Amino acid sequence: MSKQGKHKSRRGSVYALLLLIGGIIGTGAYVLLPGTAVAADIVVYKSPTCGCCKKWVSHMRENGFSVEVHEQYDVTPKKDEYGVPRRLRSCHTAKVGDYVIEGHVPADVVQRLLDEKPAIAGVAVPGMPMGSPGMEGPRTDPYHIVSFDKNRKLRIYASKNQ
Repeated sequence: MSKQGKHKSRRGSVYALLLLIGGIIGTGAYVLLPGTAVAADIVVYKSPTCGCCKKWVSHMRENGFSVEVHEQYDVTPKKDEYGVPRRLRSCHTAKVGDYVIEGHVPADVVQRLLDEKPAIAGVAVPGMPMGSPGMEGPRTDPYHIVSFDKNRKLRIYASKNQ
């Protein structure tokens, strides 16, 4: 092979390597962009008989989240383990990253949580308000999504149907 042929071969290899590296960097940057964290895994603990929990899981999947479901008849031990304040408890408990998600929290609020990364333990929709994801029905009630920290300090994180 001539010297010129060797240089062309090397040059092609260098271009291919640069293209590969650029693709890897570009993919990594895309994953880090706000609004692209919807591929995060959510682990949900719920009763096998809870219909509204199944609907909430469907809502999360329809909004791009990957959901792993663990069915158990008593979810209270998980709520205790994750430090969910008693007055915020609902029918199902979930974890996404380092955050606890309690009850019928909308997917857009979970995405906001992942994008903003606030210094809190999690968010909750206390009770089971009509019109929240999984609790769709003939009426839509206003409700708050409440944040809580490790010291159980509560704040309104978001509001819906106001």
